Amino acid sequence: MTSASKTLKDFNLRHTNGREEVLDLFLNAGHALAHNDVENGLGPDHDRVTIYRTLRTFLDKGLLHKVLDDEGGTKYALCRETCSNGHHHHDHVHFKCENCGQTTCLDHVNIPVVVLPEGYNRKEMNLLIQGICQGCNK
Repeated sequence: MTSASKTLKDFNLRHTNGREEVLDLFLNAGHALAHNDVENGLGPDHDRVTIYRTLRTFLDKGLLHKVLDDEGGTKYALCRETCSNGHHHHDHVHFKCENCGQTTCLDHVNIPVVVLPEGYNRKEMNLLIQGICQGCNK
């Protein structure tokens, strides 16, 4: 597993303890995290605004991407492919478990081709599948 310190360096981000701790949460989670998940994972010593700014920076630099869930909230997940400066070059399926509530990127499941009517330009595609995850199926 890649270290948070090395990842920050690879993305030309200034190293701070806060950034490293936020990134460690994502590296260890294996699923998408909401702002509240990060806040709860770090504990009360971390400022809510600083966490928000860190997530925004990671999103802008292409380290994280947004995952929309069925409740209208936003979660964040690590980009598995190389993305840079907020230009996310991947479309993939997100799976939300109805039992544990975790949202996971399914990088190797392709989104079907969607042909838009003339005059529409695609910016991004999101596909959320809901069901029961592998862990809950055991």
